[in-house]
Amino acid sequence: MTDANTPPGVAAVSTIPAFDPAADPVAAPTAGVPLPAREPDAATLARAAERTAAELLAPPAPQRLTDVVPAPQQVRPDPTEDWVLPAEAVIVASADPAALAVATHLAELLRPATGYPLPVTDTATPDPADGIALVLDETADLGAEGYRLDIKTNGVRVTAGTATGLFYGVQTLRQLLPPAIESPTPVTAHWALPGGTITDAPRFPYRGAMLDVARHFFAVEDVLRVIEHLARYKLNHLHLHLTDDQGWRIAVDSWPKLTGVGATTEVGGGPGGHYTKADYRRIVSYAAARHITVVPEIDLPGHTNSALVAYPELAPDKIAPPPYTGTEVGFSYVDPADERTYDFIADVLGEVAALTPGPWLHIGGDEAFKVKGEVYTGFVERAQRIVAGLGKTVVGWHQLAPAGHLDGRVLQWWGTNGEDPTTADAVRRGARLILSPGNHAYLDMKYAPDTPIGHDWAGLIDVRKAYDWDPGTHLTDVPTEAVLGVEAPLWTESVTSLADIELLLLPRLPAIAELGWSPRDTHDWNGFRDRLATHGPRWATAGTTFHRAPEIPWPATPTIPEQRHPNQADTTTS
Repeated sequence: MTDANTPPGVAAVSTIPAFDPAADPVAAPTAGVPLPAREPDAATLARAAERTAAELLAPPAPQRLTDVVPAPQQVRPDPTEDWVLPAEAVIVASADPAALAVATHLAELLRPATGYPLPVTDTATPDPADGIALVLDETADLGAEGYRLDIKTNGVRVTAGTATGLFYGVQTLRQLLPPAIESPTPVTAHWALPGGTITDAPRFPYRGAMLDVARHFFAVEDVLRVIEHLARYKLNHLHLHLTDDQGWRIAVDSWPKLTGVGATTEVGGGPGGHYTKADYRRIVSYAAARHITVVPEIDLPGHTNSALVAYPELAPDKIAPPPYTGTEVGFSYVDPADERTYDFIADVLGEVAALTPGPWLHIGGDEAFKVKGEVYTGFVERAQRIVAGLGKTVVGWHQLAPAGHLDGRVLQWWGTNGEDPTTADAVRRGARLILSPGNHAYLDMKYAPDTPIGHDWAGLIDVRKAYDWDPGTHLTDVPTEAVLGVEAPLWTESVTSLADIELLLLPRLPAIAELGWSPRDTHDWNGFRDRLATHGPRWATAGTTFHRAPEIPWPATPTIPEQRHPNQADTTTS
């Protein structure tokens, strides 16, 4: 892949130990602690004078307050209020476990590149005191996911009504630091933030991406890396396509051969694989810590060859088909006339629901070409009732539309033109929509004819194609208020590695993220492409693969941060 940077494979994990004031009294924070009665010694005065001089001579912050993806609701720059992160900075949060968790996450993001200890503490009334304060304020009127970021010369304050809002404010703060902040090891850099205020909240409540782990299986660590990419751009749902003809990827105790037999294949004849319940819990927990909800998909009644190989009693002819490692669709289905099929569905969905704290269960429903008419709608209606009985909300591909409506039902639309009367009718009956148009949001489509992996059945999707559409008006006769949000699916028939995943995700994932988050009146291709270009050096610094799309004005020569010893102070002033 000549247009990609080669990644290390797994995101670097900071090994810098947690800050312990008792173990290092010299470095202990002084915020909120009375000054000693004795006069400061000469060394202390010299350090203070050196820092004051450095601040006076420091250049402006290298980032602009407007260089944020997704574009915020409101940005008010103030160049007179630029702030430089000092080595002794403290991160202080409201006295709430969820706020403290976000503060800890922020420290873990900043420690590797800066080498600073960045101790984390909490208090009833957080104040930056030349550090960073994360303030939970239920009276702030910022919504469930909104935040306000204030950057001034005396410190940084993130205010939100919820920990989720604080988390998104932290992601914005991270983007406003120099690209070197993504280095997994300490580097010399001018850690400045541009002054001003950002007030922000999302347009749509559902903003997601889908990873198909059925066609090719991906290890837990790869999924966690994908979660990190979603979190960076304020996406809040990860849809996992867990089952298909080529493999069954989630352990089900009551039907053990689903993984014992059905998980041992994948496209091309590879070894396949599956997630144990502990693996799946790890993914769910990791996502939740980043305010991302996992949406599991068990595809029914079609796309079920791997289940039929394991349990031929589910097949219409009760004969086990051969394992399938190709890429065709529409040939397999569980027997809709057999009660054993519904026992299977209830058992599988019940176990998956018990592992998944989020509200959604995705039942697929697409391309069941051999289950037609009333047989299909009857099957769907019964499966929907099983989901509702588990206390979950049903999600399915838009082929579910003709079936009877169930309160709260969500249809995921993946068509390639804006005319779909059947789906529009389902919306009139109460369905809500997640928009995933195949010719704009399917990230397995090629960027250009020479893209080394991917498909083109829905057309070529360059970054502009991914960006230039409006989820609120895309589907005829569907009002904006019926649109729950957007999702970018990545099917993996041709995707075999983390590098492949990242190549197809980036830089199109931020485009879809902006459509889901940003106000419609901020939509501007020229502005977006310039903001997106600033993220190339960040991905390069982090060792992330991405497609150097020719329509994006990437910096000509990426800056390689100067490596330094973790104990070396940052004295850069120019």
